[in-house]
Amino acid sequence: MESVVALFREPSQAKVVLEALKSRGFDRDHLGFALTDSVAEDDLAQSTGVSPEAGAPAGSSSVIKGAIGGVLASLVLTVPIWLLILAFPVTRIYQEGGLLGIMYGAIGGLFLGGMFGSLAGSDHGDYVKLLRRMGVPPVQAERFNEGIGHGHVIVIARDDSGARVDEALSLMRQHGAVRLDDVVGGGRMQSERVGQSGH
Repeated sequence: MESVVALFREPSQAKVVLEALKSRGFDRDHLGFALTDSVAEDDLAQSTGVSPEAGAPAGSSSVIKGAIGGVLASLVLTVPIWLLILAFPVTRIYQEGGLLGIMYGAIGGLFLGGMFGSLAGSDHGDYVKLLRRMGVPPVQAERFNEGIGHGHVIVIARDDSGARVDEALSLMRQHGAVRLDDVVGGGRMQSERVGQSGH
């Protein structure tokens, strides 16, 4: 299975190229797209009959990031109050309670941050992982992912035999595939053709 991946500025461009690919005989089950706007994603899926690509599950990284963020937020909220308690001799009798507040705040922040991190990670997931599984080189996968973050749309066409990938690539370029360096800087390819081995 070989894949062609390209970025488009607007969902309307992605719609045109998906329709063009279907009219050339590409099976809609071998086509996909991804973008961050869920309303535009639903509209594009309904108008083309092509299913959006779900990002790979974000896994433990989003949970860890959320937990760390939760702990840091709780410390930002509780430590200054404890320092104020220490600053005034009259309130120093409450310093142990302030330490308990910091401890319980950190535990609560850890739990809530991890929970929200897991929920955020399960939304769209990780498109870098998705593209890497398809054989896109790491640097290009990061650039495509940044392109999605800038509001662009990824369109993916797959071909079992690999005989029609040049046709798919040509169609994508004809319909306005964006050069990666125009989106995030430093890129050289307008579209990335990849196979199982990544070449």
